[in-house]
Amino acid sequence: MEIVFGQLLVGLINGSFYAMLSLGIAVLFGMLHVINFAHGTLYMLGAFLAWLALQQLGMNYWAALVIIPLVVACFGMLIERVMMSRLAGLDPLYGFLLTFGIALIVEGMFQYWFGSSAKPYPSPALLRGGVDLGIGFIPIYRLWVIVASIVMCIATWFFIERTRLGAYMRSSTENAPLVQVFGINVPMLVTLTYAGAAALAAFAGVLAAPIFQVAPHMGTNLVILVFAVVVIGGMGSILGSIIAGYALGIVEGIAKVFYPEGSSLAIFLIMALVLLARPGGILGRKA
Repeated sequence: MEIVFGQLLVGLINGSFYAMLSLGIAVLFGMLHVINFAHGTLYMLGAFLAWLALQQLGMNYWAALVIIPLVVACFGMLIERVMMSRLAGLDPLYGFLLTFGIALIVEGMFQYWFGSSAKPYPSPALLRGGVDLGIGFIPIYRLWVIVASIVMCIATWFFIERTRLGAYMRSSTENAPLVQVFGINVPMLVTLTYAGAAALAAFAGVLAAPIFQVAPHMGTNLVILVFAVVVIGGMGSILGSIIAGYALGIVEGIAKVFYPEGSSLAIFLIMALVLLARPGGILGRKA
């Protein structure tokens, strides 16, 4: 039971990051039809900038959790205004290739400057220690990550699906000329969508820094799994990405108990089965 509990906890933590990262990808694809391969790089930037802010400026974890996502959001806005806006209306493959190139460039720069070795980032003093539940020990920081992830995912879903600004964003992707007739700045909404997705990835990166440590390729190693999660949940489905992220993290954790060698393949096996049964994903539109 202790082994099962420990792996379930690991799976739930991994699922928290799967959900947050797949949420950003799903938002961009569902609203703007952009396949953003650089999303993992934005996740890495969040972790790395938090580490640099701690080393160079003495910025604590709580300040980094607020400031770093805003900084990365500005970087996301810059990418959209300078590069992605020029690809509007073209095949999504062009956006995928561009973001793939951006990911390679940024990760190469950080590897050149800081090397490939992982950098430790200490967890905040307030969240150190753990709680003994009898059948297992839960580190307080990991419990915080799970709670913060759930709150962020619910807040993102509520903002897009239940607020007026979210309705404007969804409407602008369906019929931009009609929305502009009502005096709404559609290009600004597109830029804000990019900024929000980038901030979400950076927030996940800051949360991940004390758990996984900070390395230039930490985003690349994760983004392939995240794309699989998005496909399973349904390309563009926000709720589907959230549910699939947590569920697949738990499935991966359970697989490590019974068949550790094949646990990394569990998500891709499920993806293949879902695509055979429902090509649009669990909660996606019909293909």
